Amino acid sequence: MATPTRPRPSQKKPKPTNPTDRTDRTPLTLITVLILAVLVQNPLRGALSSPVMQTWTTVFVAVVVQAMPFLVLGVLLSAAIAVFVPPSFFTRALPTRPSLAVPVAGAAGAVLPGCECASVPVTGALIRRGVPPAAALAFLLSAPAINPVVLTATAVAFPDTPEMVLARLVASLLVSCAMGWLWLRLGRTDWLRPPTHPSHEGKPRAAAFWDSVRHDVLHAGGFLILGAMAAATLKAAVPESWLSDLAANPWAAVVALGILAVVLSLCSEADAFVAASLTHFSLTARLAFLVVGPMVDLKLIAMQAGTFGRSFALRFAPTTFLLALAISTATGTVLL
Repeated sequence: MATPTRPRPSQKKPKPTNPTDRTDRTPLTLITVLILAVLVQNPLRGALSSPVMQTWTTVFVAVVVQAMPFLVLGVLLSAAIAVFVPPSFFTRALPTRPSLAVPVAGAAGAVLPGCECASVPVTGALIRRGVPPAAALAFLLSAPAINPVVLTATAVAFPDTPEMVLARLVASLLVSCAMGWLWLRLGRTDWLRPPTHPSHEGKPRAAAFWDSVRHDVLHAGGFLILGAMAAATLKAAVPESWLSDLAANPWAAVVALGILAVVLSLCSEADAFVAASLTHFSLTARLAFLVVGPMVDLKLIAMQAGTFGRSFALRFAPTTFLLALAISTATGTVLL
């Protein structure tokens, strides 16, 4: 006896999307935006013509226009280093003794450009290929801080203070080497979790290069815009008496700009122009801003935690911050 067949539940076919729907909505959206622009043009014109907004716009545009070419150049160079230079090159170039490898790796940052976004995966590749962690961490801190693009941008941003370039180079190199030696002395292997896969595995070099360029331009460019907005707001909206009172205390000024560098999370190719706009503060305080920023900021802490583990980031970032403040203050007192 044949078993009765159960009726199959009716399956609703997905409603086909009409590509003209989006096209039809586009003019409506544009018309709505235009109507809103017409309605608010008088209040908007009045707000933009105020002295505060004119100052804000001037500072914002100046910072972005001056910094953007260096940011793009730095991204192109760092992508080329990350994709086309084999990690084995660094292993052959470093001394076998870790204590000597630390300053060599730190000095390598002066000739191997890379922004902080690129230095984290490059450092992971170095550790994975056998470079001592202390030397790799020295490179992690020095590469975004003392590479040629950053030093050139600093010279352009401080045309009347050429000694700022030397002070940034010396202070950043001292911090990177000190952190490398400190890790060599006190660091533990269970604090550091190196990544297990290279960043560009399985991709053609050209595709990996342009992927890295697109990612870093969008990522670093976004932080540049936010940093320029913050600098312009600080310049235009904060009363000068507040900034003068804060800048009058040398120690408070150094700590304040160090914390500001952590919060703004600027790309190292662009931070010199923001520092140059903070004219209320001393050169030493602005040096602290330039030394701390490429080594410790919110995006770097997040990237380090995701790449090397939370235990590493919670120990490495605060120690680097305090050491950077101390060394930049000492260097600024001597050289500036």
